Amino acid sequence: MSSTTFENIVSLCKRRGFIFQSSEIYGGLGATYDYGPLGVELKRNVRERWWESMVQHHDNVVGLDAAILMHPTVWKASGHVDAFNDPMIDDKQSKRRYRADQLIEGHIAKLRSKGKDDEADSVYARFVDALNSDDMPGGLYAIIQSEEIRSPDSGAFDWTEVRQFNLMFSTQVGPIENPENQIYLRPETAQGIFVNFHNVRETARLQVPFGIAQMGKAFRNEIVARQFIFRTREFEQMEMQYFVAPGTQMEAYEEWREKRMNWHLSNGIRSEKLRWHVHEKLAHYADAAVDITYEFPIGWQEVEGIHSRTDYDLSRHQEFSGKKMEYYDPDTKEKYIPYVVETSVGLDRTILMLICDAFSEEQVGDETRSVLKFHPSIAPVTVAVFPLVKKDGMPERARAVQVDLQRSFNTFYDEKGAIGRRYRRMDEIGTPYCVTIDGETESDNSVTIRERDSMEQDRVSVDRVSEWIRDRIAAWQPGK
Repeated sequence: MSSTTFENIVSLCKRRGFIFQSSEIYGGLGATYDYGPLGVELKRNVRERWWESMVQHHDNVVGLDAAILMHPTVWKASGHVDAFNDPMIDDKQSKRRYRADQLIEGHIAKLRSKGKDDEADSVYARFVDALNSDDMPGGLYAIIQSEEIRSPDSGAFDWTEVRQFNLMFSTQVGPIENPENQIYLRPETAQGIFVNFHNVRETARLQVPFGIAQMGKAFRNEIVARQFIFRTREFEQMEMQYFVAPGTQMEAYEEWREKRMNWHLSNGIRSEKLRWHVHEKLAHYADAAVDITYEFPIGWQEVEGIHSRTDYDLSRHQEFSGKKMEYYDPDTKEKYIPYVVETSVGLDRTILMLICDAFSEEQVGDETRSVLKFHPSIAPVTVAVFPLVKKDGMPERARAVQVDLQRSFNTFYDEKGAIGRRYRRMDEIGTPYCVTIDGETESDNSVTIRERDSMEQDRVSVDRVSEWIRDRIAAWQPGK
């Protein structure tokens, strides 16, 4: 998919009410976005599918909604105050800032695309050594210099040194501004789960293994925030922390790897557009980590991470709070601090992935049809209802059909313009089914239902429309 197509997707998102630039009338605020009427529905559907798969389908996974603002010591215990940094480097010519590790990864990818695999392997080995060294910024800078990696925008080879930037937003609590009142906007939702470990376990009467799931906003002061909603400063996460006995974490890790990949496939994402990326450098708390990546128009990028976090988080909170985070196992009669397997998916990135994967431009006769081929369960509008013309009682009958369908589906009513144009508008926002009331409806109590993907039409009795749509949703397959 070309960059032009990505521009088309961004344009469609604004034109059709999926996503707007935040504070646009004032020139916008960088890397922040507002979700419009269709974007809100798409987000809601994805959230519900995630919650259903994680909580409703697992007897031992429950939910939590923790506060965004937390005691500042939480972030000292978690390591974010000291270690939540990105290695940044500035192009002196363009004054633009880049992540040094991503520049090197891009350089390695270019070498491989040119068939220079041996050279790429050599740079990759040095890259891994640099990531794991005590002087990561210096190691990354040395690679950029020796490989003469140029700025993607200016083409210049005139860099500053690599520096580490902490990504947390800070603010003040109370009327007096002083260091003692400083707190942070949470950079992740996971810590709210860890500090509530015993609260949730005891009140929900859970035994290890069990999970706690949470959806919510997180905030990161991204220095390099581009590529539409892929990398933003305010975003939403859907995370689950799964607590297990020490020594059993790899089994749980592999189990959740499979489940999480299958979830993305169940949303209609094409399998060839997804792949695994094993971390070259493990975080200080992890003993295994892998990403699910998707081939965006901007390249392969992370959508979800599955991490085996060991007992780091609970141990640190026990150390800093002075409160026991141990679990007594009634089966083994042992006390231990549980290990944790985490699944963490970015909702905004998932939305972008779904739109990119669903977007298609097709030649139909003499015109180009823009269509979003969403899974019907995710589409912002499931069914649109049209009267063929605005007379002969058709609008009234169409409204009655819509009211009936609203009990089960998100619907949209449209009576303006030619029927073909109405179909095209629905194609472009991803509506899978359109119901048309026409001249035959009054005589035989039937309607025409048109499918988005095939554009085929079927004649269905009014009292069977809901059943017909449910059957098609259950049988839907990507590309069919």
